[in-house]
Amino acid sequence: MKKLFLLTLMFFFSLGFYFVQAAPADNKTKIILLIAEQNIEGPQRAWWASEIDLSTTEAALATKLIEAGYEILEPSALTRVIKKDRAFRVLNISETNSVKLGNLSRAKYVLLGKAVASAGANVPQSSMRSCFANITAKLIRVKDGKVIVYLDASGTSAHLDVITGGKEALSKAAGNLTQNIINALSQEGGK
Repeated sequence: MKKLFLLTLMFFFSLGFYFVQAAPADNKTKIILLIAEQNIEGPQRAWWASEIDLSTTEAALATKLIEAGYEILEPSALTRVIKKDRAFRVLNISETNSVKLGNLSRAKYVLLGKAVASAGANVPQSSMRSCFANITAKLIRVKDGKVIVYLDASGTSAHLDVITGGKEALSKAAGNLTQNIINALSQEGGK
């Protein structure tokens, strides 16, 4: 039997067939960010419902998570899946549909949430306005649909332009949220 195997192996080598070990699979944990965002004086929006680009919140989260070694599935990677199923093209996507999207895109986790920025009063003795942002989210493990952690964060900013101030506050809130996400993923063994 051993001789037959060696003869077969020598035959394949003589024909130019080579057995090559496959490259190791990328071990990065894949995450989808689904954060609906509403900036000051603007409508609530979400890229998966109508937009192409990530929101301010998602972009800030993605940057920090990529730096920490996680893989963020970009909208372009999910567009085809979203276009096929109308259930994904809603602003307030359900937990069930977010898990379904995670399964179809082979993500390990989905971060589902909302981010809202609002303007406060003028900063004393200034023409700048105070701006505030709050994010609430839940990190869902795709394989079983279990919410592994509920998260929230806030951020503040002061700016002459409330739209810009809102973006800054959203970005700061996302930065504050990132470490909690990484801690939750680390406890899950995800990385």
